Amino acid sequence: MSASLPGNRDLPASRHDLSTYWGRVKHSAEIADPRTLFTSSAALEHAKSLITKYKQGEIQSMTPELWKAKKIVDSTIHPDTGQPVFLPFRMSCFVLSNLVVTAGMLTPNLGTAGTIGWQVANQSLNVGINSANANKSTPLSTGTMVQSYFFAVGASCTVAVGLNSIIPRLKGLSPGTRTLLTRLVPFAAVASAGVLNVFLMRGEEIRRGIDVFPRESEATRIKREEAGQTLQSVGKSKKAAVLAISETAFSRVMNATPIMVLPPLILVRLQRTAWLSQRPSMVLPVNLGLILTTSLFALPLALGAFPQRQAVKATTLEKEFWDQGGEGGELEFNRGL
Repeated sequence: MSASLPGNRDLPASRHDLSTYWGRVKHSAEIADPRTLFTSSAALEHAKSLITKYKQGEIQSMTPELWKAKKIVDSTIHPDTGQPVFLPFRMSCFVLSNLVVTAGMLTPNLGTAGTIGWQVANQSLNVGINSANANKSTPLSTGTMVQSYFFAVGASCTVAVGLNSIIPRLKGLSPGTRTLLTRLVPFAAVASAGVLNVFLMRGEEIRRGIDVFPRESEATRIKREEAGQTLQSVGKSKKAAVLAISETAFSRVMNATPIMVLPPLILVRLQRTAWLSQRPSMVLPVNLGLILTTSLFALPLALGAFPQRQAVKATTLEKEFWDQGGEGGELEFNRGL
């Protein structure tokens, strides 16, 4: 993101009010805009150049071109490393990357092999996304990443296969109810393993802490920028890491819920209609369309649940930070996506 580019002058965080939920939703929709995936290397460098000029004082005010440059950079560059996030793992590619594996998991009448295969594919994608978008102030070792991956795969497959074997044995259920529950098995597997995946993949942050920074007032920020200074971390907080990861895990469940629940329920209803029952070849396209539509709306709503740049009272963190708060006695940290 723009924070990683050279210069001591900070850009406005967003053209939207990030203190409100809907402001964060609109901002998240820009970060998740799939159109930014078509940005060429030259266009990205041009966007970075414009932002650098603003941060170094060569451009004095935000313009439509500068806002567009910020959107490109924010959706492409990691805020801690300053490097482009691998394209399939960017939030702007999240909907497209998840479309195939989600459709696979929601395919009706999957056997055990198919269930396990799609759960492995989904958790592999989750590992990539979690790793690529995590707070990078605390690096994740390869050993920890591999261990986390196998734990998450094991959890998702256990839940999916286990529920698929239990539901047919529930004799008191009507066939319609049994069908609905079967279609919701992927959601149970994805939600439980998704939470586990986030905590395992980012467990090193909890063990070592993440960088926290004093929150600045506008006057303090201007004074620092005029002095040519950058905002410095006051240390690593484990409590901030727990909060960041918990919120990220919750937002992943918020994102998965409509995507994994609404399409299968709607598809069950549509398959009972004469039109779709007479056109079995249309089940896959309809399923893909339902997943794509739901995903496009669900992702910004989930990402906007919590600010990415989180501010908390210094007194809610470790005692060593109690007297290091900035504006309003607060400290800030990058939550990650």
